[in-house]
Amino acid sequence: MEGTRSPIPVPIPLLVGVVAVSFSSILIKWSDAPSSVLGMYRLLLTVIFMLPFLPKYRKHIASLSLREWGSLLVAGLFLGLHFLFWIGSLKYTTVGSSVILVALEPVFVMMGAFLTFRERAGRAALVGMGIALLGTAVVSGGDIGQPGGSLFGDVLSVLSAVFIAINLLIGQSLRANMSSFVYNFMLFLIAGLVMAVYNVVLAIPMLPYSQREWGIFLLLAIVPTVFGHALFNWVLKYVRATTVAMTILGEPVGAIILAFFLLGEPITVYHLVGGTLTLAGVFVFLRTHRV
Repeated sequence: MEGTRSPIPVPIPLLVGVVAVSFSSILIKWSDAPSSVLGMYRLLLTVIFMLPFLPKYRKHIASLSLREWGSLLVAGLFLGLHFLFWIGSLKYTTVGSSVILVALEPVFVMMGAFLTFRERAGRAALVGMGIALLGTAVVSGGDIGQPGGSLFGDVLSVLSAVFIAINLLIGQSLRANMSSFVYNFMLFLIAGLVMAVYNVVLAIPMLPYSQREWGIFLLLAIVPTVFGHALFNWVLKYVRATTVAMTILGEPVGAIILAFFLLGEPITVYHLVGGTLTLAGVFVFLRTHRV
């Protein structure tokens, strides 16, 4: 990796990626569509954008084993659940609370890695985890009793972090022998179909929606997904995963600032104190634990 040089300075795509994913929660807040519909169109529209490049990877897809397909299905299921719960959290709580709490993802990855792979964390990493959990307690404590069911939204956000952590742990072995394009394409497709089935079973209308809503669906697919997550995956060819993970910690900061200016959401003392503790804890964790 150290010998592979990026055609453009790495800080540029990292900065673009952070700004792009910071808009995700804003776009969701602007939409009146159900959470499952937002997530479904975000993923399936992204798959459509990727279709022109699919023929190049036909042989790779055809060579996938039954075990790999099974792992992809489970990983896609949990990715779908992540989007369903995280987008749902934004319907009940503030952008600040939601993005701060979902930043716990690396901590849950560590817990899962210990349970499944017996990977042990050092003392410093455990201290970082404790600080992060304390920060989330401060954020959630500030939301208790708030109008609009904020605490319920906090719970949804934490669960979404658990689901994306499971998704990453399953994908850890898959990505060793699978191209980033195939992995992302199949994962987005399966997760999108999972949410489509969810909508059908619960009779949630998938059509019709206004031009404004379709514009939001399209922006969610292009901005935070293509210019956010896909760009981060591209950068992984040139930098360590830890570098990308620490960079993504800028999302809560960007999202809270955008929510203040674009949504008029106040930045509370609980967000400042709890958010600082959570991000500091996750930062310490990532600096001292290989993820």
